[in-house]
Amino acid sequence: MGFLEIKGLGKVHYHEYGYGKKLLFAFHGYGLTGKQFDVLEQSLLPEYRIIGFDHFFHGETTLYELKEASVMSGMQPELLKAYIDTWFEEFGLQRFSLLGYSIGANMALFLVENFASLVDEIILMAPDGLVPHKGFQILRASFIGKILFKKLTYSSWMMGSALKLIRLFRIIDKSLYAIASREIDTPQKRLNAYFTINYIKNIRPNIEQIALLINQNHIRCRLYFGAYDDLFPSSNSKKLLNLLNQPELYILPLGHWLVTSELDRYMAKQTA
Repeated sequence: MGFLEIKGLGKVHYHEYGYGKKLLFAFHGYGLTGKQFDVLEQSLLPEYRIIGFDHFFHGETTLYELKEASVMSGMQPELLKAYIDTWFEEFGLQRFSLLGYSIGANMALFLVENFASLVDEIILMAPDGLVPHKGFQILRASFIGKILFKKLTYSSWMMGSALKLIRLFRIIDKSLYAIASREIDTPQKRLNAYFTINYIKNIRPNIEQIALLINQNHIRCRLYFGAYDDLFPSSNSKKLLNLLNQPELYILPLGHWLVTSELDRYMAKQTA
């Protein structure tokens, strides 16, 4: 474990695990930490040395500026690029691969745009970022949505009721509903959710450009989806798949909660 001091952002905490020789920068999903991928002990850990970053408002990562107005303006994309630049400053220039789950996939995709010539592989699991998420757009960009989201955040009961409604309309699956319920049961957790969803709004991957760079640099691209994932379904990948020369798409009989021992066994069989 360690920290990267990112000028203009804060102290980014990372977990280091795996015993392979290849470097892999990993970005976790909401409510988790950079340690999320240690369950992939048969598939990725033997091959990679994983550097799993804690997102802002997660784990031990801390921001210099925590005022609501600053957070709501969103993270500037160049500060995400600074993760890798700072790593290189401390440990030297290296080739690497990228892994992103759920909202963490936004970060992995964005970094391909900036470091494609150094990237060997990108692995996306139940990824956000392939198409704009309409729900997030409403909450972050529309006048009514922003007001509603703030009221939900600061209410002791409204967020839970809204989550039940979202589940009723199958916007999220059963497993994700159970997880989300645990992540909004205190005022601080609701505030973390509010801040996180707004803070990542400026990280918007350009899928056309990313596909072009993947093809030009012969970057391996693997995508894993849960067949029952209602939040980020496999249909979101259609545009990217059509643009790539050699995409690899895998769909498992799971929901959005995809990073599990079952996925690990599935991935290990692929390389056996």
